[in-house]
Amino acid sequence: MVLSEPYWDHHIPLPKLGPLQSRLVTAFVALVCFINSYDGDFVFDDSEAIINNKVAGIVGRADLLCALFFQLSFLVYCKAFQGGDKKFSVLWIFGSILLCAVAMLCKEQGITVLGVNAAYDILMVCNLNIYELAHQLSGLLMRLALLFLGGSFLLYARWRIMGTGPPSFTEVDNPASFAENVILRIVNYNYYYSLNAWLLLCPWWLCFDWSMGCVPLIKSATDWRIVWPLLLWCCLMGLVYQALCSQDSNKRRTLTFGLVLLVIPFLPASNLFFRVGFVIAERVLYLSSAGYCLILAYAVGFCSCHWKKHKVSATLTLLCVNVARSAQRSQQWRSEQSLFASALSVCPLNAKVHYNVGKNLADRGNQSAAVKYYREAVRLHPKYVHAMNNLGNILKERNELKEAEVLLSAAVNIQPDFAAAWMNLGIVQNSLKKFDKAEQSYWNAIRFRKKYPDCYYNLGRLYADLNRSIDALNAWRNATMLKPDHSLAWNNMVILLDNTGNLAQAELIGKEALKILPKDHTIMFSLANVLGKQEKYKESEGFFLNALKINPNVASCHGNLAVLYHRWGKLDLAKRHYELSLRLDPSAPGTKENYNMLKRKLELRQRTVG
Repeated sequence: MVLSEPYWDHHIPLPKLGPLQSRLVTAFVALVCFINSYDGDFVFDDSEAIINNKVAGIVGRADLLCALFFQLSFLVYCKAFQGGDKKFSVLWIFGSILLCAVAMLCKEQGITVLGVNAAYDILMVCNLNIYELAHQLSGLLMRLALLFLGGSFLLYARWRIMGTGPPSFTEVDNPASFAENVILRIVNYNYYYSLNAWLLLCPWWLCFDWSMGCVPLIKSATDWRIVWPLLLWCCLMGLVYQALCSQDSNKRRTLTFGLVLLVIPFLPASNLFFRVGFVIAERVLYLSSAGYCLILAYAVGFCSCHWKKHKVSATLTLLCVNVARSAQRSQQWRSEQSLFASALSVCPLNAKVHYNVGKNLADRGNQSAAVKYYREAVRLHPKYVHAMNNLGNILKERNELKEAEVLLSAAVNIQPDFAAAWMNLGIVQNSLKKFDKAEQSYWNAIRFRKKYPDCYYNLGRLYADLNRSIDALNAWRNATMLKPDHSLAWNNMVILLDNTGNLAQAELIGKEALKILPKDHTIMFSLANVLGKQEKYKESEGFFLNALKINPNVASCHGNLAVLYHRWGKLDLAKRHYELSLRLDPSAPGTKENYNMLKRKLELRQRTVG
């Protein structure tokens, strides 16, 4: 028998609302229209799998939950002032802090609701502006102290639970943060802010991932893109001037609070306090969208005073455009293929986009097209080890072993702890008859991933090729200990013991395997062969028949059952299964010869009887 092939690797009453609060609630309602337009970023760096997303935006559920509890925390804080700013409920404030904690557990960005609550308290509850902050009331100070203490406790709890060190990121995740020149970092950070502002204003360029060269760095003052940060700051300064210096107090408070809602939730993603692991992440705009919607709602209301005839049509147009864009984007999220294809036009320089398009094509069997996208991913990012690994696997299957070896060797040189690439390199080297190097590659893979049953399985294949039977059995036994349902390893142990004449041990291993995998027809087949050789015909027949019940179209199973009946003397049954085997596979090795022998024997029996 032949060994198996290598394994490749909820209800809260609202307080009575004033004009500004009404606009704020309107903004949160408008946020629903925007929220489906944005993607939740997710990373597809694992070379062994791609996340399968069939529901639009499902990967952003953490951000959506954060947005929900963020808003609940704010509304509960509003509930604390039903009696006015001098009569407030500490219980409701603590409830707001508790909901903030829930929002933070969903996403760290949720803690920024405390800053929004503080701004709401100052601007609307106390009815203070920037010139009156020196005359704060004792009640305000107490509430701000509660918010500060609550925020400090939450940050400390997060620090203790998640670890004391900051997360580590690579240059491809956030290239601007790795720029040596401070001025370049500042310029590029501001360019990122302008791109985020544009996504709020016009959510048309949407992509599931913005890393790996999607946004090239601004490296000189002659780069025309430097205009966009300047334009952003001009617009912001204009809004700030109107928010601080307008004679209309209602306008001041509306614009100021809109800017607070716009800016404060975005601060954790701004690179100001710590390095973040992305260039642009559309999900971080969920909460900031509320501030944008508040400012936009005020702008529409202001314009409607001057263009009353077009008030309804302008509002409906704005709503319809965003709903249509949301529907279109949701359609793109219906399948991986459409999602990845939509990213190609937005980020053609993003190696990860090309990688995922290639991976999707390979999963659907179009390996020739996948090679093209994998090669482009490697060209755009020469150190993209996952693309090298997957491209090497395809080249190995196409028998282009030399190039596959070069690619996989480069991948492990770039990332020495890349266990999957080490294992795949070992498979290629084994195919090239470089057995010593293949063995070393397998052990390197196991060194970097201690529990790696597939690598133990492939190592056993190598030892079997070298006739090192004991080592092969030990490797396969390790594979089954790490992964008890590793069918290939169990089957190969039975086959190897059968081939080396250890039939009793092969029988024990086969029966042990079937206790774990009672419906595995390949193990039943191998065990039936072992029992047949021991002349345990009745038991062997049972396993053959059970295997055929599970998979009745296996020619070799019919053929070997025919051999069993042939030896057992049940010639009519043997003849029937020989014919079934030949019908399924006319070129089955040895079956024709055995069938001819049986026919001669039947003819001889007929003549003898006659």
